[in-house]
Amino acid sequence: MLRRLVLALSSLSMLAVGLSGSACAQGLFGSPPPQASSTDNAPADGTPPPAATPAPAAPVLPGSPTAVVKPFYEHLGLELDPAQRKNFIDPAKSVLDKSDALRASGQGECLDPNMALDNADYDKFAIDKSLRTIEAIHGDEAKVVVAFVAAGNKHRLEWKLKKVGGDWKIADLLSVTGEWALSQYQCE
Repeated sequence: MLRRLVLALSSLSMLAVGLSGSACAQGLFGSPPPQASSTDNAPADGTPPPAATPAPAAPVLPGSPTAVVKPFYEHLGLELDPAQRKNFIDPAKSVLDKSDALRASGQGECLDPNMALDNADYDKFAIDKSLRTIEAIHGDEAKVVVAFVAAGNKHRLEWKLKKVGGDWKIADLLSVTGEWALSQYQCE
């Protein structure tokens, strides 16, 4: 019994340490933790405490919902590439197909070329440095929440996926920050 209690407490403390140095500390996935005053943890000799090192990001598993979303942050505008339609299902696929038809007709663009970045200015270094993801799977549905900072502004997007034929497909993209959804666009 004591062994189980020690194991549970050590797991809980490792989880708390891992979260304190990552996206939660940046306030990307919700309210940031309260800031301690500079004297709370200062050694008696007056030297500043060591800086916290962020926890390393968990590896992205091949075939996971996060693995489907990650390329959209490695290649700007990939969501508008017709060759990528294999990664989408309705309602997102219908909107993207209608956008392609509108562009082909010469009537202009319907969608912003950097939707995955919440239409923020593209700064690869800043986004790569701050990009964090959280994945939640419930049966054949999943959500990947992506958070990053661009030009000093926090952005959070939610990718909704469904498992189709054993593969994860993107059904919608929502901006929590900008309050828009890909499925709500009327590209006609």
